[in-house]
Amino acid sequence: MKIKLFGALVASSLLLASPVMAQKKSLVIGMGSADAGKLDPHLASTTPDKGLLNYVFNGLVRIKPGEASPDFIEPDLAESWTSNANGTEWTFKIRAGVQCHHNYGPFTAEDAAFSLKRAATKTTSSYSGDFASVSNVEAVDPTTLKITLKNPVAGFLGYVANINGGNMVCKKAAEEMGENFGKKPIGTGPFEFAEYQPQQYVKLVANKKYFRGAPQLEDITFRYIPADSSRDLAFQSGELDMIYGKQDQSWVDRTSKLPGVKVKAMEPGELSSLYLNIQSKPLDDIRVRQAIAHAIDRKSIVQFKGAGSSREAVSVVPSGYLGTDEKAPLYEFDLAKSKKLLADAGYPNGVTIKTIHTTLTGMQTLIEAVQAQLKKAGITLDIELVEHATYHSQIRKGLSQVVHYQAARFPVADVYLTQFFDSASIVGTPTAVTNFTNCNVADAEIRAARIETDPAKQKALWKTAQEKLVKEVCAVPVYEQLQLWAWKDNLDLGYELHGSLNLSPAITEKTRFTK
Repeated sequence: MKIKLFGALVASSLLLASPVMAQKKSLVIGMGSADAGKLDPHLASTTPDKGLLNYVFNGLVRIKPGEASPDFIEPDLAESWTSNANGTEWTFKIRAGVQCHHNYGPFTAEDAAFSLKRAATKTTSSYSGDFASVSNVEAVDPTTLKITLKNPVAGFLGYVANINGGNMVCKKAAEEMGENFGKKPIGTGPFEFAEYQPQQYVKLVANKKYFRGAPQLEDITFRYIPADSSRDLAFQSGELDMIYGKQDQSWVDRTSKLPGVKVKAMEPGELSSLYLNIQSKPLDDIRVRQAIAHAIDRKSIVQFKGAGSSREAVSVVPSGYLGTDEKAPLYEFDLAKSKKLLADAGYPNGVTIKTIHTTLTGMQTLIEAVQAQLKKAGITLDIELVEHATYHSQIRKGLSQVVHYQAARFPVADVYLTQFFDSASIVGTPTAVTNFTNCNVADAEIRAARIETDPAKQKALWKTAQEKLVKEVCAVPVYEQLQLWAWKDNLDLGYELHGSLNLSPAITEKTRFTK
């Protein structure tokens, strides 16, 4: 009895001495890529990079966390703004007291002006074309920024929001680091850069001086795990708290059955299109391009990818954008027409075209499905697979006859039409953006719409532009892929998630673990 009593007392004292389990404060995210691309927000163009940098940077305005529509624009680094009657002069009141990361000082109107000029410069920005209508940016005083436009710009606030070129950098840090800024990005967001291990992870730590309040999380580890199976296993074993999902319905169905897990197919849908270089043989023959368009069965693609996580493309601009022609005259699936067009073009025995393509799994499965469909029409698609960052580099050099590109942009038709179809955006030119087609058939309408102040006339111009681009087969829209993510249900994002233009759930100062 004495021995039993002594043992019970020891056990009781040990229990009393044990610390209460500490609240989890570290978030680990698994991303489906081999490595970071570019950690400079004005150069970053890949899904993995844009999601990560959204935790580090702010815009002058932002789309409310959890939303993907400009209807939800709200103040960010600018606490208020005004514009003149025709929308050519904008004045932003910069929030006082915001601090740049790593003790780079207060963020002022001078930093904002520097950021916009940097975003408008080809050598320092992938989004310079977005700011072609900006004639002047001026820091009137430390808290007042004035932007003058050459002409009104549809959805202008989207260009200064927390996406792409609208991300605000800190002038002193950017000037001090120059080309190395992407190795240690300095922003004003809720989390600041701490460490980068190539092909392994980026670590961010809480910005205790964040103007909306110190984050409830202490740090974020953004791990690069390109293999879907490895990422899923790490998630199931508890190594990861949140993961970028394999972009198909089978993954949604399987992951949704896991206990203690939330799965979300969120907006926006990235439009997956085949961009055809119309100056490259045999694609310089419109009959070959038409044959490709007729060989694509969009309904089968959506069935393959999953109707719960994807939808058919409606135009060369994604559905739901301001100005999208929701009933654009896309070529219908017709193998007989496809084969006849090839024969008429002088290729009765078929034709071979080439593409450089990413190993990013969601996109790779799509191009392989497209390859199988084209084969039935006698079109051989020769695919050269490369790592995602290499893919982006090579397609921007015009090295691929066919570019399969999957993208979402600020939801106004002008942005998509300008970046992918204006001749000023043709890759390999001084003003290049993402026009892989060498198409220029809709320049007049795209440019006229950009400065048109009558909304009805503007939409009519955008509609005509889309009709011309579809008819010329500059690109073949295939489907739209929603963003698939999963996280443990003890992670409270701090908002209701419907979407994110940065293509990953926002991690804010309010995000926390509940247990």
